[in-house]
Amino acid sequence: MTIDVPLSSEKPEWKHLFHEVLEPEKCTGCAACVVACPHDVLDYTHLDGGYVPFNIENPSLPDHCSHGEKGCTACTRACPRFRDWEMDADAHLFGKVRTEDEVYGQYDSICLTQATDDTIAELGQDGGLVSAMLIYALEKGLIDGALVSSADKDWVAQPTLATTREEVLSTAGSRYTYSANTLAYNLAKEQGLEKLALVGMGCQASVPAIMAARKAGKVARRLELTIGLLCSKTFTDAIFDDLIKAKYGIDRKDIIKFNIKGRFHIWATGDRYVEIPLKECHEFTRPGCKQCPDFAAEHADISTGGIVNHPGWTLTIVRTARGKELLTSMIDEGWITTKPIEEDPGAMDLLIRLSTKQRARWTEKTGPGMLPDIASKD
Repeated sequence: MTIDVPLSSEKPEWKHLFHEVLEPEKCTGCAACVVACPHDVLDYTHLDGGYVPFNIENPSLPDHCSHGEKGCTACTRACPRFRDWEMDADAHLFGKVRTEDEVYGQYDSICLTQATDDTIAELGQDGGLVSAMLIYALEKGLIDGALVSSADKDWVAQPTLATTREEVLSTAGSRYTYSANTLAYNLAKEQGLEKLALVGMGCQASVPAIMAARKAGKVARRLELTIGLLCSKTFTDAIFDDLIKAKYGIDRKDIIKFNIKGRFHIWATGDRYVEIPLKECHEFTRPGCKQCPDFAAEHADISTGGIVNHPGWTLTIVRTARGKELLTSMIDEGWITTKPIEEDPGAMDLLIRLSTKQRARWTEKTGPGMLPDIASKD
């Protein structure tokens, strides 16, 4: 059951989005408004100080949009942080709004998973589930392409379109600087791809549901599968030079792999390895992450993250019927293996604790039983 929740007859437009989301730094930088804009007047940059959309019509009037003044509401309909965004997405996906005690969102089941293909498991993060899902969906014709992220030799993350097994594996692994993966949508559109998967943190995982609930144009109809990544925050690009290199002597071009498990783990050339306390990374937190309440990617079809005590496995939250069908098929066909979540009670404790902590970031209620009115404690 789904419920579509249209915005009010007020016709909220870019001016409302600018003052209600961008100015108070609630914008996560997901770029949904940019890809949804039918007039191509919104732009975006991943450069430090960016990570937010901006209107290019008149730089001296950043909150002005001529199309919005004429009645265009595409940007506010696409935004997963505008007004009652969580209620709208919940109602569309699950037919009801989450309750206050559902701190990591609504779901069908939770388990531990691992890809059975050794190459996928090795190249992927924490057992390779995300890579396995994308490759399976591509080979079975469930999707034509996936909106993911990649990184150049300097670890600058960038939106990427993956359409083959090789491209999926080349983008495997985690990067903890931000990539607005939705921006790869336009490339997919240019190639005529109709069925797409979107991989992203909670802020991006809410985009397809919000767009569908608010009928934000054609973009949502192409987003067939949403894979959410558990995430507490991402960092600005400055963390490479101002912390990792300045204090720990590791140049970004020498980094091989990252992971975060209580500390920031970095593997580099020359068999170098460092663990950085997360408190040292806080000053590099992107502004858009500081108010984000969604650790568990609550509006994805499947949410996943490596908060487990079993190396090479990942905690997997199946949320929607579409997610359940995909995971069940992969299990039946031997693509992944699973363990019951009861084998790792610590993972569930951590999921609850991190989700609860993150919900305290949101600074205003969005409705009864929704996000608590508590300022950020970070």
